Amino acid sequence: MVNYGRTDLASEARTLRCRGGARDLPGVAFRQEQLRGLPVTAVEILDEQGAQRLGKPIGHYYTLELPDRFERGTALFPEAAAAIGELVARCLSHKTPNLVLIAALGNPDITPDALGSLAASSILVTRHLKKQRPADFRFFTATALCRTGVLGTTGVESAAQVRMLCRELDPDCVIAIDALAGAEFSRLCRTVQICDAGIAPGSGVGNDREALDRNTLGVPVVAVGVPTVMDASLLSRDPAMAAMFVTPRSIDSDVRAAARLIAYGIDLALHRELSVADIDMLVG
Repeated sequence: MVNYGRTDLASEARTLRCRGGARDLPGVAFRQEQLRGLPVTAVEILDEQGAQRLGKPIGHYYTLELPDRFERGTALFPEAAAAIGELVARCLSHKTPNLVLIAALGNPDITPDALGSLAASSILVTRHLKKQRPADFRFFTATALCRTGVLGTTGVESAAQVRMLCRELDPDCVIAIDALAGAEFSRLCRTVQICDAGIAPGSGVGNDREALDRNTLGVPVVAVGVPTVMDASLLSRDPAMAAMFVTPRSIDSDVRAAARLIAYGIDLALHRELSVADIDMLVG
């Protein structure tokens, strides 16, 4: 049996399943493009047949390849952030949403899983400001933010927390940020996936939790993530590797840089009058 490994990336899932010689998969559309000078792979899962073949829900999936250096202050950071912003905007069902709830998922105490928590620090939260001073913040989208933590430390499913907030706030959509699992080491912390199909936290590492999607939350869900771990069994035939995951040695700095990049991209998508320099001043 072929070991495809676990991957949250639709582009990887398609590539792995085409290695047998098939050029196209029924129910799956594929194309490549350049966005802000960066490569983007677009995979659209069209129907249930395609969903079963790739093991992903029906929807649009975009994988953006990041430059070698993308920390804030590097030359390509603004272009990479703008590219993420454009892809997030493509996935938004409401092109001008009144309120967006941003869910920062994952465990802040485990570095490869801290992407959502770290990104939350650079997300512009404006719902209360627009209520208090609507004229001054008329060019901003109303945004609210929650840091869900994980079931093991909160005792509450992430999906349940977000669902309760959706009932209270009635957002037009949810943007979920979470770390992912990949199948190719070269992609770890070097790609961003943006999709409109929601997310199942922990699925990439075999710890499936309740999904965050339109069915569970009642609103569209855009998921943004970066692969930070890889199934170790893809690197070795040792059966013991099946219970292990590997992550880059530079994961601490990589995940912090990726988290900030994602946050700026989301900010640019939702507050379109702002520049990267404006966000610098607002998030500190």
